[in-house]
Amino acid sequence: MDYFAENIKKAIRTVPDWPKPGVQFRDITTVLQDRTAFRKLIDAFVHRYHGHEIDAVAAVDARGFIIGSALAYELNASLVLIRKKGKLPFDTLVEDYELEYGTASVELHKDAFKPGDKVVLVDDLIATGGTMLAASRLIRRIGAEIFEVSAMIDLPDLGGSEKLRADNLKVYTVCSFEGD
Repeated sequence: MDYFAENIKKAIRTVPDWPKPGVQFRDITTVLQDRTAFRKLIDAFVHRYHGHEIDAVAAVDARGFIIGSALAYELNASLVLIRKKGKLPFDTLVEDYELEYGTASVELHKDAFKPGDKVVLVDDLIATGGTMLAASRLIRRIGAEIFEVSAMIDLPDLGGSEKLRADNLKVYTVCSFEGD
């Protein structure tokens, strides 16, 4: 485990049996509250993408906004918000995706990117991959190129990162929690 991963993983609080029995909830608020851990988190992403001429950081509603805004600033890139349906005020594209019990939707302004823009898609964690897959489809529909899909946490046992790779997306996460 590298320097960033070890420090970030230690700062994440695990809340057992929340929001339901059997779930090990990975609470990122403890990383955000710890100024050193938060700085290391953002540094991990900045070091990863520095020098790659990223045009935009697309951040997924809502915790992805925290990482995405700091990363966009540091990379001198634009910040694009991918929101839950009904939250954006202009012309949008909408993408539905499956949840464990039903469906959800994300949306993006139609003019969020120019064709060919190089984009980093970011969220707090990758679980089943549904939200990130839907967000990537929106970005691709506009004609932008997804440089990489990234998150603070990967939950590999839920299969999301593998689904993203199967869709020809590069995936980067700072740390992962396996087996629970």
